[in-house]
Amino acid sequence: MNLASYACHPNKSQGRIYDEPSSEYRNDFQRDRDRIIHSSSFRRLQYKTQVFVNHEGDMFRSRLTHSLEVSQIARGISRSLQCHEELSEAIALAHDLGHTPFGHAGQDALHECMHDYGGFEHNLQSLRVVDKLEKKYTNFDGLNLSFEVREGILKHCSLKNAMRLGPIGKRFINKTQPSLEAQIVNMADQIAYLHHDLDDGYRSGILNFSLLKELKLFSFVHDSLKNNLKVSNEEKFLNEIIRRMMKMIIDDLIKETKNKINDLKLKNVDDVRNCRYPLVNFSEDMESNLNEMRLFSKQNLYQHPRIKLMSDNAHQIINKLFQFFLKNYEAIPGSCKDITETREQNISDYIAGMTDRFASHYQERI
Repeated sequence: MNLASYACHPNKSQGRIYDEPSSEYRNDFQRDRDRIIHSSSFRRLQYKTQVFVNHEGDMFRSRLTHSLEVSQIARGISRSLQCHEELSEAIALAHDLGHTPFGHAGQDALHECMHDYGGFEHNLQSLRVVDKLEKKYTNFDGLNLSFEVREGILKHCSLKNAMRLGPIGKRFINKTQPSLEAQIVNMADQIAYLHHDLDDGYRSGILNFSLLKELKLFSFVHDSLKNNLKVSNEEKFLNEIIRRMMKMIIDDLIKETKNKINDLKLKNVDDVRNCRYPLVNFSEDMESNLNEMRLFSKQNLYQHPRIKLMSDNAHQIINKLFQFFLKNYEAIPGSCKDITETREQNISDYIAGMTDRFASHYQERI
């Protein structure tokens, strides 16, 4: 692997919470990726909502398929920028481990329930999962991942929470940056959901070609292909447009980031972290296109009556579960309770770890 000087090197890692002997055949970032893939939290992503709840249909993305798409995009960008592919892959596969059932609606509902008890942040919850909640090893709780993976997982964090997280929260206090690999995953996440939400929205019947052509980038690619390709199947045409849009956006990101790296003459990963602004980003023109896509999806997809109905149902289910466990704390399995945590935190952890269908079935029972 031909790594640049500014990339993260596993041999120069800031280490794990608990010391472990190194592996003869895998570097630390590869081991982290493997631990994430074999975790129970990763398996449960298969039945957690991205936009459409699981029972809406098998063709829609779940948190698991979203994470895999983010990983694929992040690896390609990392390769082009001579960054560590397996580190980006590990961060991408773990970045949504803390998400609640029912997507962002479930997250908002659990945050409301936890308002008087510290709130709920899904990025912080993802870190809790890999640091504490996974129970795979006899010598420690969590997966004991390397610092570099953990800093990438914690994409957002409130200042209050950052102050109690030690070294991993320091950059939110000092307003510095994480590694380039972490920044790449952050952008890959946006690229993935902006495109697959358009695809899922079309498959659901909520979006159609006339609506999608309101997007400048979509319309540009559509018109450039229309005269050169003879495609009778509308779905194949849509897939071709989305594929080419993604290529244009990824190419723009790589080009823009390379220019910044060359201008700054980065020597090592500390130079990356000490920057006051992210280095992995799009050109102004492309950022304008992405902002249009974000607004379009919000107005035409996320606020659609079908999606809002799912969100309202999710709020009710999460609220009902939280209130039930407050009154019936003994109903939570003993293996899911931590005596070092409050009742409310244990309830939050238990609900956040549920899949869509488990949460739905449980609230029906109660």
